[in-house]
This record gives sequence, C-alpha cells and structure tokens, in this order.
Amino acid sequence: METRFETIEYSISESLATVTFSRPEVHNAFNDVMIKELLEVFQAISERKDVRVVVLTGRGKSFCAGADLNWMRRVKEYSYEENLKESLTLADLFCRVYTLSLPTIAKVNGAAIGGGTGFVAVCDLAIASETSKFSFSEVKLGLVPACISPYVVRKVGEGACREFFLSGERLPAQRALRHGLVNQVAAPEKLDEVVQMWCEQLLSSGPNALATCKELLQKVPQMSLEEAKTYTARVIASLRVSEEGQEGMLSFLEKRRPKWRVGQA
Repeated sequence: METRFETIEYSISESLATVTFSRPEVHNAFNDVMIKELLEVFQAISERKDVRVVVLTGRGKSFCAGADLNWMRRVKEYSYEENLKESLTLADLFCRVYTLSLPTIAKVNGAAIGGGTGFVAVCDLAIASETSKFSFSEVKLGLVPACISPYVVRKVGEGACREFFLSGERLPAQRALRHGLVNQVAAPEKLDEVVQMWCEQLLSSGPNALATCKELLQKVPQMSLEEAKTYTARVIASLRVSEEGQEGMLSFLEKRRPKWRVGQA
C-alpha cells in the first residue's frame, strides 16, 4: 500500500511503515506543507492495527536539512501570534512521533541539520550512514533548537547539548554515535541491510510489550521511586496475565516461536 503526498512518501509493506522526506531538490528541508502531511501520516499510522514498526528516512543524498529557506522567508514576516501557531504545530509533530506507541527507526541516509536532527532524536533508534552529518545550527541564524530540545536533551544529555546547541558545530556520524544521538553507523551501501536487521529484531518481540516499553520510558522517569514501585509491579502483573504475555511465556517453555512471529524469517 502506498499513499501519495506532495512532500513525503508513505508506504506499508509486511507490518512495516516507511515514511520518506521527499524534497530532494532542497535536501528534504521541511515547510508548513510537510509538517501538515507528517502529522496526518503519523496520526494515520497510530490508528492502524497492521503496522508494527515505522522507518523514517529521506530521499536522495540528505535525511533532512531542517527548515526550508522559502518557508523561513515567509515566517520572517509573521507576527508573534502567527509564529507561535506555526511553532506549536511543529512541536505537536515532534511530540506525535516521540509518543507513538510503535517502535520508530530513523534511517539517516545523509545530512540531518537543525530540525532534521530533531527527527533523529524523536525516533527510538537511529541508524546512520557513515557519511551523515549532524548539526544544531540554529544559533548561526540567531535562533535556538527550541522545539526539538526536550527530545535531544533526553537522548544525549545536558552536557553534550550545552556544547552542541551553543557551538552549532557539524558532527560526523561517529561522533553522533559516541554521544548516543545515533545507535549504529553503517557504510552507505549497508544502510538498508542494517535497518532491515533492526526491523526484524523489533518484529520478533511482542507488539504489546514494545508499546508498554515505550510507555514505561515516558512515565517512569517522571515518578518517585515509591510511585514507580507500584506502577511497574502493576504493569508486569498485567502483562503476565495478558494473552500476549501468556503466549510469550508458553512458547518459551515449549521451545517454539510465539504466534506473532509466525511467517517471519
């Protein structure tokens, strides 16, 4: 299944949804149209029962070069109220991707600049080509990486963000790997193969267990130890008596594949 949009490509095949930034002529820079289309697509994905993993990538040589220059020319003339509305929409998009109950993988095929690096940070996993470059370049324009900052700080930590945000420096893939912005670096010709390996790894796990893992990651850091003690005990007890948990434990004891893996390699 493939749905056509103006600025992105969206397809589903065998439980895998692929969302592709598709403006290669401007290095996949995003504008108001792309933001709207991405919001629509991720909302649609969240409502589907046949999708289990989502891959986000770019067409051409770049992943996403941040905000489009022509869009920025228009935004430059906006009032505070108009800017706030646009910024809230972008913030909603990053939040929607970050809080999606399905596992997400950023397949970083090239440069990820400014807000493009934000899309890397909101995905659960990021696999980058060794030729990829990353940068929080907003300060060079008199701006800041505001909407993406909650996710980048969570991913790489405050110390690294103090350096990256303030300097706006370009980061090679291996440095992004060392700081946890990406999970693995691959040769360009091996990128598809490595991402497919990760997809298969995720598909081998219980769908509800993966969704619950994401919920744990969002909720537990905000809890006191006393709150977390009760919450986490309830979570594991619920999963143990659930249909998926029962099947998973039984298949392990019987040394067979669980039902959700039937037909997988």
